[in-house]
Amino acid sequence: MAKRKVLITGAAGRIGQVLREGLKDRYELRLLYNRTVLPARDGEEVFVSDITDLEKMEQVVDGCDAVIHMAGNPEVGASFMDCHRQNSLGTYCLYEACVRRGCGRVVFASTNHVTGMYEKEGIPTDPDMPVRPDSFYGASKAHGEALGRYYADHFGLAVICLRIGSFQPEEAVTGRKSDRILSTWLSHRDAVQLCWRSVEAEDVKFGIYYGISGNQRAYWDTRNAHAELGYAPEDDAERLA
Repeated sequence: MAKRKVLITGAAGRIGQVLREGLKDRYELRLLYNRTVLPARDGEEVFVSDITDLEKMEQVVDGCDAVIHMAGNPEVGASFMDCHRQNSLGTYCLYEACVRRGCGRVVFASTNHVTGMYEKEGIPTDPDMPVRPDSFYGASKAHGEALGRYYADHFGLAVICLRIGSFQPEEAVTGRKSDRILSTWLSHRDAVQLCWRSVEAEDVKFGIYYGISGNQRAYWDTRNAHAELGYAPEDDAERLA
């Protein structure tokens, strides 16, 4: 069976680089860069573009089976306009390009900040609760989720939204400055697994899932990721506590 061709946007970012390494044997990888362009390895396809260039994005997604969409502005304190351009407009261009070119699945990097106000008030959260962003960044990712719901319902694009927690190496847990990461940690290998399971969960046409490891102290509910995606985290921040 031929390997799926999977595009990773934001391939030079922290998560993008980990996914590039972790998925290289599973898929044929196409990598999208913008300002930082890393040297291509054997078997990789490389494109360079701003994600808000819709015409270029059509070329980038053409021929791909799925996209893992990591590109965007990751700064929680970013301004409305910075978030709007990269996260809202950029995500629209990605979804629209996929529909125009027949790429049927997007794994969208959302964020726990979509529901960050619940955390500030100490309220445990599940994916069915109304969004309560804690920032323009969180609100822009909530828009990406809602836009994904629209594209799933009206155009048949499969969209898997991952509300990513604290994506950090183990050293960030052992050398932590606060215990929050013991609840919110997403290990590198669990991030890789969560993404490939999202790509391959063909029965799931739309879903929102918290992206964290199997942390004993978790206050975000991940049961739907286990049941619907088959996600089986290997790590728990507690063992590093």
